[in-house]
Amino acid sequence: MADKKQNNRRNNRNNDEDFNPKFRKVRKKVCALCANKDLVLDYKNADQLKKFVNEKGKILPRRATGACAKHQRDITLAVKRARHIAILPYSAN
Repeated sequence: MADKKQNNRRNNRNNDEDFNPKFRKVRKKVCALCANKDLVLDYKNADQLKKFVNEKGKILPRRATGACAKHQRDITLAVKRARHIAILPYSAN
């Protein structure tokens, strides 16, 4: 009986030695600006920039947006320019 339980556990692992049911492998996010060459980041387009800003008005980090380092710098610059000319708010209040 115990052998059957061990066999079931082994079958659930899919032959992966690092298997841990609490943690699943997370796919790496692909930079939306690199993937779509037609997409150009524009500081005058508030709808596009809102994807990279949270409810409080803070710029989201790379791990949340999935942007590469080059495009994250462009996002930061565009958001700051939009804030300066009052297209985006500095904060939620």
